[in-house]
Amino acid sequence: MSLNVAMRRAVVSLLLFALLITGPTSASGHRFGYSQPDQRRWSKAHQSCAGKHQSPIAISSNRAVPLYMPAIELVGYNNLLPGPITLHNNGHSVSLAIPKTDPAKGKHPYIFGGKLQNEYELEGLHFHWGDKNNRGSEHVLNDVRYPLEMHIIHRNRKYKSVAEALGYSDGLTVLGFFYQVTEHDSPEISGLVRSFTQITDYDKTIPLNHTFTLQSLIDGIDLNRFYTYKGSLTTPPCSEAVTWVVFPDLLELSVHQMKRFRTLDTGIHGSPMVDNYRALQPIGNRRVFVRKVNPRYTPLEVFDEGPHHSKWDWVY
Repeated sequence: MSLNVAMRRAVVSLLLFALLITGPTSASGHRFGYSQPDQRRWSKAHQSCAGKHQSPIAISSNRAVPLYMPAIELVGYNNLLPGPITLHNNGHSVSLAIPKTDPAKGKHPYIFGGKLQNEYELEGLHFHWGDKNNRGSEHVLNDVRYPLEMHIIHRNRKYKSVAEALGYSDGLTVLGFFYQVTEHDSPEISGLVRSFTQITDYDKTIPLNHTFTLQSLIDGIDLNRFYTYKGSLTTPPCSEAVTWVVFPDLLELSVHQMKRFRTLDTGIHGSPMVDNYRALQPIGNRRVFVRKVNPRYTPLEVFDEGPHHSKWDWVY
């Protein structure tokens, strides 16, 4: 391989990683917007954004297909994350980049279970929120759009990089969590939102002066019940490489903490960073599955999806 080819591949890999974790630019290097006209333009630059398996979607508990499947196992979520963790205002979201765990100290956090066929390693996390408390989440559950949604991103370990994983339908898994606004501050998210005053300006990045466990962000959530479906990134290039796992149980934050998200600046004429969620996409012929809990679960008890599909195949 020539040096130029190797350099080009390295640059593409970095751009795609930035898109996934922080979303600052499109692959062409231009920032994208969330207004309706801006979102309609996404597919002109990225063909995948007009695909048939796009995200986010509206999830209905009445239409979801109950399915016996294992729980999602969160390995290493109780371990303190390696530092330094960086917090970034990329003009579209606030995101956390987490260094890889030293192999000598154990495995990096990863997940498996549900309908996943492989182990998926942690890559990072970010948020989507609204200008008002009646909107903000990307997914809609039973006709409710929540004020905030957190995405924890994982890469299939059989792929060496995010850039490689985006080329495959099983490349990534994203865990989605909804928040509701309450009267009292949430201790789980307080350490993050206190740092927002240091990243108010666009493209500001800071190292956090503390670490935490991923489990601390989702304490109190019932992880036994979840919805899962095949979809895409919700930002350009909209690669249809994501298995979504969306938990209906709600996390909490206070009115004051929610307002902290809205103090961040997009870097465009002083516009506040709000309503950074993608419009709902057609479900089409996809199925959304909801985990049906069976305490005696074995692989042989998995719901039969039809004679032409194995018990773990996705049905479209």
